Order: sequence, then C-alpha cells, then structure tokens
Amino acid sequence: MSPTVIILFLLIVGITLVVTYFAAKRTKTTSEFYTAGGGLTGWQNGLAIAGDYLSAASFLGIAGMIALNGFDGFFYSIGFLIAYLVVLFIVAEPLRNLGKYTLADMINSRFDAKKVRAVAALNTITIVIFYMIAQLVGAGALIKLLFGIDYWIAVLIVGIMMMIYVLFGGMTATSWVQIIKAVLLMVGTIVISIMVLAKFHFNIFEMFTEMKTATPLGEDYLKPGVKYKVPLDTISLMLALVLGTAGLPHILMRFFTVKDAKTARSSVISATWVIGIFYVLTIFLGFGAAYFVGFDKIIEANAAGNMAAPLLAGALGGDFLMSFVSAVAFATILAVVAGLVLSGASAFAHDIYGEIIKKGKITEKQQMLAARYASVGVAILSILLALFTQKMNVAFLVSLAFCVAASANLPVIIFTIYWKKFNTSGAITGMLSGLLSSLILVIISPNVFSPVEGAAIFVGEPLISLTNPAIISVPLGFIGAYIGTVVSKKQDAKRFAEVAVKANTGFKE
Repeated sequence: MSPTVIILFLLIVGITLVVTYFAAKRTKTTSEFYTAGGGLTGWQNGLAIAGDYLSAASFLGIAGMIALNGFDGFFYSIGFLIAYLVVLFIVAEPLRNLGKYTLADMINSRFDAKKVRAVAALNTITIVIFYMIAQLVGAGALIKLLFGIDYWIAVLIVGIMMMIYVLFGGMTATSWVQIIKAVLLMVGTIVISIMVLAKFHFNIFEMFTEMKTATPLGEDYLKPGVKYKVPLDTISLMLALVLGTAGLPHILMRFFTVKDAKTARSSVISATWVIGIFYVLTIFLGFGAAYFVGFDKIIEANAAGNMAAPLLAGALGGDFLMSFVSAVAFATILAVVAGLVLSGASAFAHDIYGEIIKKGKITEKQQMLAARYASVGVAILSILLALFTQKMNVAFLVSLAFCVAASANLPVIIFTIYWKKFNTSGAITGMLSGLLSSLILVIISPNVFSPVEGAAIFVGEPLISLTNPAIISVPLGFIGAYIGTVVSKKQDAKRFAEVAVKANTGFKE
C-alpha cells in the first residue's frame, strides 16, 4: 500500500464528496432528487450516460475476460456497444416524451393501472440488485488487491460511500460524479492503450501476431470458442447484451434528466461516441494484460480476472499509473452504484409508496424521505448478496442483469409504444413471464450449479447448459405479453392514439 495509492484514492473520493456537497444544496424537490430537475444539456447527459454505462463490468470485467479468453471476451464489447443503437432508434425519444421519473411512469402513461406500476417497479428493483452485485464484487476485489483488507470490509466501504452520494446529492450529484468519472476513465484507458501500442511499435498487426504465441491458449486465443464452446450460448449472450440496455432502469432514467426528446437523442449520440471509443480500446487492455502481466498473475490476483486492467497499468507505468487506474476504477464503481441505488429507490418511493400505497396523495417531503429510506434498503440488500458472489467475473454478472432487463422490460416498452391492441393484462403477463423465466433459468443454470466444487455457488448438475438464458427468456417475455393481450381482449384505441402522439411529438395537453 504505497502513499501514491492513498493520495490518489483520497483525491478522487474528495472531489466526488465536494460535488455531492454542492449538489445537496440544489436538491430540494423530488424532481431535482430523481432527475436533476431535467436541467442537463445533451453533452452533459451524454457523458453521464457513458459514466453510468462504463461500469466495473466494462473496465474491470471485459479487460479480464479478453485477457483470459481472447476473442470470446470481446463479445461483451461488441454487444454493449451495439445495444446503444436499439436505445437510440427505438426507446430514447418515446421514453422521454411519455415518462416522468421512472420506467413505470412511461408504461403507466398508457394503462394507468396499479398492478402494471407495481410489476414494473418490481422488475426495476430486481435488475438494479443484479447490476449492483457486479459493481460491489468489482469494488471488493479492487480494494482487497490495493489495500490488503478483507473483501467484506471493502464491499461495506463502497456501500457506505454510495449511500452518501444518493442520500444527500440525488441525481445532480450522481450525474456530475458520472461525468467526472467518464472523463478520467477515458483518459486512463487512452493512456494505457497508447503505452500498449508503443510496446508493439504502434503496429496492430504485430500485436495480433505476437498474441498467437503469448498465452497458453496459443493460436486459439484469437479464435472464438475458448469460453463459449456452444454457439447457442454465444447467441444467447449477444441477445442479452444487445437488447438488455434498452430495458435497464438506471440507463432509461437518464432520459428524464434533459428538457426534451431532441436533447435526449443528442445525449445518446454523445454517449455512443464515448462508449464506442472505449470498447474498441478494450482490445488493448485485454491483450496488454495477457502479454505483459500473464495469465498466472491475473488469476492469482483474482480468479475471475477482474484485476487485469489495474495490473496492466502497474506493469507499464509503475505504482503511479496503477494507483490512478485503480482510483478511477473505484470512482467508476461509486458513480454506477449511486445511479443504480437512485433508480431502485425511485421505483420503491415513487411507484410503490407514492403512487400505489399513498395513491398519489403524497407531499414532496414524504416522497424524499421514502426515497432516502429506500436507498438504504437497496444498498444493504445488494451488499449482503455481493458477499456470496466474490469469485464471479463482473462482466458476466452484469450480462445476467441484461438478460432480465431484455426479457422483462423491453417487450412491454416496445408493445406499449407500437402495438395498438396491447392492454393491461398483456403488460402484466409480459413483465412477469420475462422476469420469472429469466430468474428461474439463471437459478438452474451452470452459474448456480456446477459438478466442480468452487466453480459455482452450489455443487450439483445444472438443469440447462446455457450460462445466459436470454435466447429462451426474451421470446417468453414477448409471448407472455402477446398471449395476455389476446386472451383478455380488452382494448383502448383512444388511449393508444394519445400515447402515439405524445411518444412521437412530445405534445402534452
């Protein structure tokens, strides 16, 4: 534990706390707490979206996945990037025009039913907890590597920090922490990538040639099939990654932080540029870690490879660069978990408590208090679950959250906007069939059960071979929504016409 590590950690944490202090002064109303009062510009929200999206899974998980599995690890980079086209062309504008604070608001703009709002809120909380676990696992591994403290203490530290951001600063603080972190992350990634390229004389072809013999996998390192040997499993993973972003509540919530649909579109375009550049550079992070750090050291630091990027920074730039990259990774996790806690808290406080229990008759003060209590509850539950998933790769854990989001939320979002006959029963059955099928399939998969001790949570034979069940659960979400609609036969053509006009024009009475 060098003084450089401590100084850089304290510096970045200090900056984020100063941001939270000033944001807290501006966070007085529910709108400011949930959506920063809708006052962010396109480029600000674009950087904040990038900060929200480039999580521990992207920086720590993908670098480790590419380092240890070569070509198969890059599937995550491709999937995460392409996903933004789905968001841009299908979801961003209608969501901004129809929603207020949460995804449930958007769906409820057409159905106005408590059951729909309750199930949508349940989906949000489930996805948030899945995603949170991944961030906390990454944080625990990072702090354990740098400071040599126990994993559970590291997870607890991050949990307390994220609660401070959300409880006091709300969305304003969270957004600015994400913007700062996105800039720092891009700087660190670009510097490391240039250093890796310099080692190969700025020749990408030379780098690929060297990688054929640099790892124990030999030429297979550059071919698909190292990790995902079953093509169906690969397709299922890609389906989850590409469709999942459009159903992630903490990403969708960001479209309510801008004033109109035009700004929402421009923020997605800005985010896509930043995210696109980052994911291309993950090749250099992964290859560099495999070449300059080596399999043995990466696995020794963390069995899932989550420490590949910080170790690469240490190998190329010594203690200072490793400290900087680690501090940025820590800021990355803090920013993302703050956004996640906020979206989970808003689902409970606004949708369940405010609209269902209190029937909309709730004061600003009551809702703010409920949101803060909910923030603590979501954080504590995620911390407890993270203690049992220490050995899992964070990119992989996030892919499961994407699976649930693509199965439970996306079918209902699409049908709400584009299908005239879609009704309340269809929305409820669609969300529940997607949620339950994805959760059950994950529980009976190799992620939870494995005949090899230590490879999964429990020892035993999995009932399905798919590590990511999206290829089954996503169609079940659409089928559930369709069957629920057809069986009930209730229609409200007038409501659909109103929603169609609002979704496409942003017109409000």
